[in-house]
Amino acid sequence: MTETDLRAIGDACWERFNFGRDWNRHLQGSQLIPIDEGLAYIASRGVVGNVTVVDTDDGLIVIDSGSRHTASSIHQAIREWSQKPIRNVIYTHGHVDHAFGTPLFDAEAERVGEEKPEVIAQANIRRRFQRYRDSADWNAHINGRQFKVAGFKWPQEYRYPDTFYEEEMTLERGGRRLTLHHGMGETDDHTWTWIADARTVVTGDFIIWAAPNAGNPQKVQRFAAEWARALRAMAAKKPAALVPGHGPAVFGEERVATLLDDTASFLESIHQQTLEGMNQGHKLADIVRQVELPEGMLDKPYLHPTYDDPEFLIRNVWRLYGGWYDGNPAHLKPAHPDDLGRAVRDLAGGADALADAAQQHFEQGNLRVAGHLCQFAVDAEPGHVRANQVRAAVNRARAKEETSLMAKGIFTEAANVSLRAIGEDEQSLYDGKRVGIGS
Repeated sequence: MTETDLRAIGDACWERFNFGRDWNRHLQGSQLIPIDEGLAYIASRGVVGNVTVVDTDDGLIVIDSGSRHTASSIHQAIREWSQKPIRNVIYTHGHVDHAFGTPLFDAEAERVGEEKPEVIAQANIRRRFQRYRDSADWNAHINGRQFKVAGFKWPQEYRYPDTFYEEEMTLERGGRRLTLHHGMGETDDHTWTWIADARTVVTGDFIIWAAPNAGNPQKVQRFAAEWARALRAMAAKKPAALVPGHGPAVFGEERVATLLDDTASFLESIHQQTLEGMNQGHKLADIVRQVELPEGMLDKPYLHPTYDDPEFLIRNVWRLYGGWYDGNPAHLKPAHPDDLGRAVRDLAGGADALADAAQQHFEQGNLRVAGHLCQFAVDAEPGHVRANQVRAAVNRARAKEETSLMAKGIFTEAANVSLRAIGEDEQSLYDGKRVGIGS
């Protein structure tokens, strides 16, 4: 697949796009795609972050460096494009698919007798890397489950930046000028970069060709309102091209403006409606039911909820303003699930009765209620064959009906836990990725 072909395919994605199907199937490893004179980006197969390369009279500036698994192919793509030394690496944020390929650039510089590239990042990345050290086993567990990677190992070594900035920084090198801007969104250490001479914005994961990852139920706080403000600031530059954190670049001032406006509006709508409900004293469960997005918004190819889920965003806005208490006093200091399960079992007349009720709701399409009932049964009697069979079936069905990778991963694992409990073979309901979008 040629560079021209890939750019054309990227343009066509505007009308119809499925990240995994329509884009990834055309990529062979990591491939470089031109943007403008002396400016290109590298897209990697899978869901590893894009890398942007800026050619200057004094070497290369690289924005992001990929993952440990893609570093070699990214490096090869860069070297096929230019043999100039890499002078700077800019981290859009500290996720493992964006900032963990840098040691290969360091090794090359040392091998040829050049200075290692100066790495630049927003100052909050230091807290991120410390958090990664403190919760390495937890991150291995949740990411292995989310991306269906058995024995996933969380990296223990981190290439810390050489230069940190707070809110804004200008990098001038070899006749080119890049302006780095801090924005809160998926992370609190995020950078978006404006390349003025090419009228190009490099967004990092502010744009990922999917509904914004602002709600992840297994990860740290996200910031929907601040995310939208960063997108509005990008739009004010009137970019002619946009390089997202994942997926194909977008070309043309009108398309870029539409993408930024729609994504900001998505975040603003969820944030505003959730906050209004909180101010009116509504419980979280009621707000989740009440929030409605404009018709057709989720059908846009760059806002389809293939990774995160709008319901998760509502819960994250609630968490930001209201903490973890959801307004239900029974959840403030709840009973242990085993104790609650036994009480409900006894009230229902046994685990079989609960399993039967769960099966009935399952057959009627009431998957959420069915999920609660079979969970009560399994909590009461972990080895109950019938209850685990129903629980596996319910969670398999829930995984199949979900669009978001996050929900699919959790429901699939729940089904497999029940299958393991009764000695049955696990079933794979979706293709997990070796390296995920974020953490």
